[in-house]
Parts: sequence; C-alpha cells; structure tokens
Amino acid sequence: MSSVTIPANYKSLLGLYDTQKAIGLIKTIFQEKLCLALHLKRVTAPLFVLHGSGLNDDLNGVERPVAFDVPCLAEQAEIVHSLAKWKRYALYKYGFRPGQGLVTDMNAVRRDEDLDNLHSIYVDQWDWERVITARQRTIPFLQDTVRDIVDAVCATSDELRWKFPALKKIHLTREVTFITTQELEDRYPDLTPKERENAFAKEHGTICILQIGGKLKSGKPHDGRAPDYDDWTLNCDILFWHKPLNCALELSSMGIRVDADALRRQLAEAGCPQRAELPFHKMLLDGTLPLTMGGGIGQSRLCMLLLGKAHVGEVQVSLWDEDTVEACRTAGVELL
Repeated sequence: MSSVTIPANYKSLLGLYDTQKAIGLIKTIFQEKLCLALHLKRVTAPLFVLHGSGLNDDLNGVERPVAFDVPCLAEQAEIVHSLAKWKRYALYKYGFRPGQGLVTDMNAVRRDEDLDNLHSIYVDQWDWERVITARQRTIPFLQDTVRDIVDAVCATSDELRWKFPALKKIHLTREVTFITTQELEDRYPDLTPKERENAFAKEHGTICILQIGGKLKSGKPHDGRAPDYDDWTLNCDILFWHKPLNCALELSSMGIRVDADALRRQLAEAGCPQRAELPFHKMLLDGTLPLTMGGGIGQSRLCMLLLGKAHVGEVQVSLWDEDTVEACRTAGVELL
C-alpha cells in the first residue's frame, strides 16, 4: 500500500547532479562527526543472519524478514531488519571497553513497509553501538548523547549550506526539547501518537521523545518496540520539524539497551518469555554481553532533512508503485 503527497509549489533546491554530489558529502561528513562525538570506530556488518539465532531485529514483532535457504549450510538465512542485537554481540566479540563503540552501514529490506513520502522497502542507516557502565544507564546520560548526535547533524548542515548556497534557507533547531511519551499523551490526549509528534515538533523544532514501548495510561503504547534490545524506560526517538512536508521527521531510534532484569521484564510484558532460550538472549542473561547503548540514524532521512526533499525516492533508489511514480512525475519530482 502506498500514500504519497507532494506539497503544492514544491521544487527541489538542488538539481539531479548536485543532489547526488550532496548525498555523498552528507554521508562522509556526518559519519566523521558522529565518530568523533561518540568515540566510534567503523566496522563491517552482515547483510543477513541465520534464522533462529536471535540476532535479527524483530521491530514491532509483525514484520516478516526476507528469508532464503543456504543449501551449503543446510540453514535458513534472513536479511536483517536492523543490527540492534548484532552490534552488541560484535562489541563483545571485538573486545570493546566502556567508552568505546562501533558504527557501520546497515542496509535492510523491509518487505511489509507501507510506502509514503518517508518510507521505503529499502532502509539505509548508520547503526552505532558503544559500551557503557552500569552507572551510565540513566536518562541524563541518554540526553547528553542525543545532544551530541543533534550537534553532529547541525554541524553537517552548516558545512553543506556553505558548499551549496541554495540550501541556506534550511535551518535546524540545535536545542533539543525532551518529553516522555506519557507527558506527550497527557498534553495531547485527543490526538494519535503521530499527531502528537507533529504538534510538539512544530512548536519546538527539534525534539526527543523518551520511553517508548511500554503501555501508557491509555492502555496503549506510543509506538511498538521489540522487547529485547532497548530498555523501554531508557530509550528515545529524535525528530526534526521538516518544513517541506509540514511534519515531524524521525531521524533516529536509539536507547540504552536492556540489562538482564529489563530483558526478563519486557519479555514477560510482551508475552514472549520463550525468547530467553535463544543464543543471543542467553549470552545477555548470563552476563557475557556488555552493557551498551546504541541506535540507528537514517541515511536517506538525513539527506531528505538536510536537502529539503519532499520524497525519500529523491535521495535513494527503491521500488515504487505506479501511483507514486505518476504523482512525482506530475509534480516534477525526480525519483532516483
């Protein structure tokens, strides 16, 4: 299913060639600034993992991974949804210490994604993870990390606007306004979660929504989260107000990861305690895996934000239905 809306009078600030050039610059500049801010080292990551390993990200628990058989191994493999769990295992395997971390390019296929201006079946993001101590499993430490990421985004925007004068009209809010999902529900009780995000981001520019996954007073969660990577009391989403689409653009989902207690609690709440028997989960519960925090930062989303684009297809190559292609063609939007 697809839903696309091109704003009236929308015109890309950059032509096709400059857009491609700017995408390359964004990916180079931002990764460098992110690594410096969070003390990360780049590593190589898998495109697929074995079925049953527990390493694939289950997202909201309903998305189907793209799977295929590997005859020479007599095994089934799955293309990753994200690398949330693999990264934690990699930190253990490579012997990273507290204060050290990794970043990698993650490419995924999400076959069940509904297509619209911001969503594609192809996902590209920077997946990062770093080792922390038990004393750092706090909201203030999470907030400081969010500010570091937003600073890297804004600094990348500054460099880009200097190289491409046509982008000077794009202004990002550097100051981050934090709010919990419960505070957001209390503030806008008659709005849907997405409408709450839009209303709050329009007011504040750059926002961070904390504590996603658990049920709110209404009995419903703000959004779904797999129970076995983020601690639902110590996670967040980073969103920027995106003027071309007049909406909040989610750039990053991140958080402090579950420890053994949080894992048991969230598996029970989600009704899937049997996952505790999977290899990854056993390593977490017996203390083999380090305490970590991490997240994903959308590469195409960042390019949309910094280039003022109205459709994700302007900054990545994917598959689109005929209605989307025709709507973009009519509006003069060039899909890659």
